[in-house]
Amino acid sequence: MKIKSCCLQLLFVLSFAVAYTQTQSPEAFLGYKPGEKFTPHFKIMDYLNHLANANRDRVKLVTYGSTNEGRPLITLFISSEENMRSLENIRQNNLRLANMGRDKALPVENTPVIVWLSYNVHGNEASSSEAAMVTAWELLNPANSKAKSWLNNTVVVIDPCVNPDGRDRYINWYNSVVGTRYNPALQAREHREPWPGGRTNHYYFDLNRDWAWQTQIESQKRMKLYQEWLPQIHVDFHEQGINSPYYFAPAAQPYHEVITPWQRDFQITIGKNNAKYFDEQGWLYFTKEIFDLYYPSYGDTYPLYNGAVGMTYEQAGGGAAGLGVLKKEGDTLTLTDRLTHHFTSAMSTIEISSLNAGRLIHEFRKFFNDAVSNGTGVFKTYVIKRETGDLQRITAFLNLLDRNQIRYGTAAQGPVKGYNYFTGKEESLTIGAGDIVINNSQPKSTLLTVLFEPKSKLVDSATYDITAWSLPYVYGLKTWGLKERIQLAGEYRKPDPVVNQLAGSYGYVVPWEGMQSARVVSQLLQKGVRLRFTTEGFETGGMAFNAGSIIILKTSNGSFGGNLWNVIHEICNRENLKIFPVNSGLVDKGYDFGSSNVKYLKPPKIALLAGDGVSANAAGEVWFFMERELEYPVTLLRPDDLIHPNFRDIDVLILPDGRYPFLKYANYLELKSWVNNGGKLIAMENAVAALAKIDTGGIVFKKEVNINESEDVYAPLRKFKDYERDFIPYSTPGSIFKVHLDNSHPLAFGYPDYYFTLKMDDNVYQYLSEGWNVG
Repeated sequence: MKIKSCCLQLLFVLSFAVAYTQTQSPEAFLGYKPGEKFTPHFKIMDYLNHLANANRDRVKLVTYGSTNEGRPLITLFISSEENMRSLENIRQNNLRLANMGRDKALPVENTPVIVWLSYNVHGNEASSSEAAMVTAWELLNPANSKAKSWLNNTVVVIDPCVNPDGRDRYINWYNSVVGTRYNPALQAREHREPWPGGRTNHYYFDLNRDWAWQTQIESQKRMKLYQEWLPQIHVDFHEQGINSPYYFAPAAQPYHEVITPWQRDFQITIGKNNAKYFDEQGWLYFTKEIFDLYYPSYGDTYPLYNGAVGMTYEQAGGGAAGLGVLKKEGDTLTLTDRLTHHFTSAMSTIEISSLNAGRLIHEFRKFFNDAVSNGTGVFKTYVIKRETGDLQRITAFLNLLDRNQIRYGTAAQGPVKGYNYFTGKEESLTIGAGDIVINNSQPKSTLLTVLFEPKSKLVDSATYDITAWSLPYVYGLKTWGLKERIQLAGEYRKPDPVVNQLAGSYGYVVPWEGMQSARVVSQLLQKGVRLRFTTEGFETGGMAFNAGSIIILKTSNGSFGGNLWNVIHEICNRENLKIFPVNSGLVDKGYDFGSSNVKYLKPPKIALLAGDGVSANAAGEVWFFMERELEYPVTLLRPDDLIHPNFRDIDVLILPDGRYPFLKYANYLELKSWVNNGGKLIAMENAVAALAKIDTGGIVFKKEVNINESEDVYAPLRKFKDYERDFIPYSTPGSIFKVHLDNSHPLAFGYPDYYFTLKMDDNVYQYLSEGWNVG
């Protein structure tokens, strides 16, 4: 029996050893040392799949989506064998700690802390995905007993590449221009990334600014998984200029006032632990500068507003760094340096989180208990009035609340008093049956308060990004903030799906009210349906329709025969849009359908300028809007197409934000001729300024008028030490303005007589002397 027992023990030891010999380091698996070359996304996936398959008892790989270009989005869950066996129980208990559980079971605080590490949200900040592989390996390395002990009370979630499309765009370009050895000279072409660069995703969106809004598929899929876990710690790994030392928490001012003392203090605790390891190596670093905690849609602030300790870590590098680049001090910054620093800060963060797991769990629970008991901020309740014409915007608004798991409902009808967002005054209102009511005493109270604040409160105005984002203005919904708590009386019922059933004998009317209306028009035009629109409101069949409403007449669409209704029916039902059949061209009020004031809507051929000198973010925003939201074809043109323009096949040309240095070489006389002959030129942000600088005949800068009689005449004698802070207020956009509209103009059809817009620059223009000033 003794011999048999010894044999069994030996067999166990050997099988244990074999299991770990199957787990390869990144170097053994990839065939090169991490840092010697950039690893394509598919090889990163291969390696992490290898780790998961070789360590099924300690690793779980979750595919949570795919990008626009079809690359997989994955996370790796790593912990002890015991924790991995109970991983789903840990997740459910964690949601109970946040008062987000789906059952009535009480949470327990004796549970692992969840540390979530997000890498490579900016594709050309490419060292972080390399560091993710090394970090995952080291957590599983049998020789690392410290890491093994951390995992006893810690679940580590590694998202190795948030932006695979951007990363591969950068790496594929870099590999195509680098020689057999990298050239560290900054002027070498391998350090000069071409437009649009790899920072952004397929549609040139900055995914690090999309956490709250979730416009992009990568954000939507990732945030669905994030909301299912709600970690206590989140780190967002980035890169900055090649000459900058490493940055880690604590962050710079301003901090949003809702960030708790505990969240502030633990940033310092983490920073001290990071500093210990960086000091041991003699590495330079800085804290408390540049990177603040205010704008709610970053990878540090969004987790903070959701109960975690969220942080940004910044390593020198980015698209200019390549495999190695000379810094101004004369030494070479290598990819190996960059990934090693990120690896070190990640392991340090996991360590200090493990050492403070109990306190992290306790404070996490307290954050959400306080939210449910007391709420955050001044307003205890928000009331959004449901009015005719708002339904499409309300649907989009509620979809955003749902994605962020903000709860809402209805309340008993009756008079109340609150702050009117549109007037800025305390006013009386009556809660109606269809109004949306949001009680601020809920788990997502902090995030709710931040997203709804009508005015930003800043301790320090020199912030890193925009300071205005209030949802009532974004969606143009009449909203009141109440200082009294209104209890919800029931669930808010979204409008039932539209079912259009009645065919009209003469034609149909499509109300012009929002994006659903615009998508229907887009699809009808692409199907070849001929459309008309009204220049003024009208009434027919007991229904009133606004200016801009779309009219579809059978007599204009004879080629469809009896199939016209089927085409309209399918499109409108898919878009959940109510259409109205009409049986006569004679209206009760307004212009009859045969009037010259009922205009034919020609399907426009639209082009968008995209290339050097144009903001990639701005071009991508329009591209995404046209292709994914409006679902209408757009042709992307290069800037040099303006030098030898061919406008025969273009009805509308869109110039997004940008510097436009090439305009002075463009054939703008032909451009002006095209506009004079009916071409539509849409210029946005600094594209307007670029046109104002050349002779376009109409766009003129407004001269600056100094109305501040108490201005400090010594202000130009500012201190040199404040030069960075003095620059920020002039470079940072982001104020919401109420624009008064002439909604009799086609550009403003469907709007009330106002519109809230986000002003993204400081240019001011005179009113047009010719044409129309719509707003």
